[in-house]
Amino acid sequence: MTRRLCLALLLVIGATSGRAAGPTIAIDAASPAGKVSPLLYGLMTEEINHAYDGGLYAELVRNRAFLDDATSPVHWAVVQPDGAAATINLDRTQPLNATIGTSLRLDVTKASQGHAAGVANEGYWGIPVKPRTRYRASFYARAAPGFDGPIAVSIQSNAGRTTYASRRVSGFTRAWKRYELALDTGNVATTADARFVVSVERPGTLWLALVSLFPPTFRNQPNGFRPDLMQMLVDMKPKFLRFPGGNYLEGDQIADRFDWKKTLGPLADRPGHMAPWGYRSSDGLGLYEFLLWCEDMNAEPVLAVYAGYSLKGAHVTPGPDLEPYVQDALDEIEYVTGPPTSKWGALRAKAGHSAPFKLTYVEIGNEDFFDKSGSYDQRYAQFKAAIDARYPQLEVISTVGFEQPENRRVHSVGPDVVDEHYYRPVDVFLKMARGQYETYDRKGPKIFVGEWAAYETPFEPWDRRSRTEPPTPNMQAALGDAAFMTQMEKNSDIVVMNCYAPLLVNVSAGARQWRPNLIGYDALRVYGSPSYYAIKMFGTHVGDEILKGTATDTGVLVSATRDSRSGTIYVKLVNPADAEAPVALTLQGGRPLAPTATALTLAAARTATNSIDAPATVVPVTSKVEGVKPGFTYDVPAHGIVVLTIESR
Repeated sequence: MTRRLCLALLLVIGATSGRAAGPTIAIDAASPAGKVSPLLYGLMTEEINHAYDGGLYAELVRNRAFLDDATSPVHWAVVQPDGAAATINLDRTQPLNATIGTSLRLDVTKASQGHAAGVANEGYWGIPVKPRTRYRASFYARAAPGFDGPIAVSIQSNAGRTTYASRRVSGFTRAWKRYELALDTGNVATTADARFVVSVERPGTLWLALVSLFPPTFRNQPNGFRPDLMQMLVDMKPKFLRFPGGNYLEGDQIADRFDWKKTLGPLADRPGHMAPWGYRSSDGLGLYEFLLWCEDMNAEPVLAVYAGYSLKGAHVTPGPDLEPYVQDALDEIEYVTGPPTSKWGALRAKAGHSAPFKLTYVEIGNEDFFDKSGSYDQRYAQFKAAIDARYPQLEVISTVGFEQPENRRVHSVGPDVVDEHYYRPVDVFLKMARGQYETYDRKGPKIFVGEWAAYETPFEPWDRRSRTEPPTPNMQAALGDAAFMTQMEKNSDIVVMNCYAPLLVNVSAGARQWRPNLIGYDALRVYGSPSYYAIKMFGTHVGDEILKGTATDTGVLVSATRDSRSGTIYVKLVNPADAEAPVALTLQGGRPLAPTATALTLAAARTATNSIDAPATVVPVTSKVEGVKPGFTYDVPAHGIVVLTIESR
């Protein structure tokens, strides 16, 4: 007698006797247990691991404004082959404008045809070269008397022996002028072993400022996004994007916060700022670009506003001192949601988006439970009162959740939503999956799990001593992530949003500061971790009704939702065990079921993972499940994550 037949007989016997027999998962399809939050699955982003500059933001020139270091033009090098001589220096006596206060001075003392001298940028771990591709270069330049060009703008191999694309520009004067040109590669080999070069073939002095090189971008948007990375995010179908961070919102000091007004307008008006993970942000990805990012994904913004606390401990005293920051937040909300006739809405319209963006949630700060001054209670209350008065339709999120001690939470005013962050080992997530939110008060406040990630022991999320561990998680971590998602999904009447963090990591040597991360990339390639595929599976297969699922005599974790319009049921099954787990699956009540279902399965050895060189070791597999009826058996694979899509007749 086969195991499937035995399980089927046990199911019949159990139903006859009024009790379950053997491993059983029962789903109540007759009476929904609640409504799934329409924004349950989303994305969180911040500038860490070179996620923006050198990552999603497609700019290829590193230190384009010559502001990354005060003493030397880091990431730039002089080009002076045999027969040529030149020097480069930072020059603050020839600023581009009040915002970009440093230029690069190139002094060429010896050069001739075939022996060009100039300056080269190394890019973000290389300039990615692809065949038959158009790159768009731009820069500001001015020349000393007696030099009007021409100069050559090119993409070359690092050794300078191969030129992949080149154009000449002439007509330089003593006044600053912006130049823009296209660089077209031919039938060249794909490589990242390349540099961006500006060179001349005769002596002279030239100043450069805001030097930029863009590859083709997502939907060909100017100042846009890297297409392969953006497509990975679009494919997840996120319902929201929480931005701009994270620690990136706060900065190490108040002056280093994400000052959104300084991220608007032409790039020449954006000074950039020091980010909290050891490198400078260009702010090319500013508030307006974040909003376009949301629109590109058909996602809603979850806007985090600076709340008067920075990472090194500085805080703004509630009351009059905090008022300018509260007003700044109100201005920011107006930029996002205001009509084009409003002051800040008009500035957004001028940028090219006259229609307001949809906004439901505003978060006050980030991880303010670290503020030892105890000022967050009053700071949150001051922000919330102002936002409620002007934008009563918005829900205001506290950054201190119930996972924090009672004395750190907000008490003076009731938060609409609290943000909880969890970076835990896999075994802790497996325990949390068995009841974390089922005891929470259904009357609120609601829960936003704004950062979470399971990590594998013995690895730790952040260890300054070692960067040898893999940058992205393996299958073991994905099982912990998926298990926790079943808990959030079952309780999505109160858990209104969740997002994994960090989202992105440049896997090049020296680029990252944290692990695990959802998506890895280098200059040319991109891949998703097993956790990426687990989250994508969950987020793209979810209905609007919660169905109660009860597991008996099995370690398999389950959540189930239904699309109320079509009747399609999505059953998520997670088996963290080392052995296959056969279960008797019963669906009680609801519409008649189609006889064939679809199974999307992610299963592999615990240590299996994906990498930049092996991006598809662990990927989901689609299969058909025959014989679907109110009671049928299903074998959940070892170390397996399964999404069953069960349609109605």
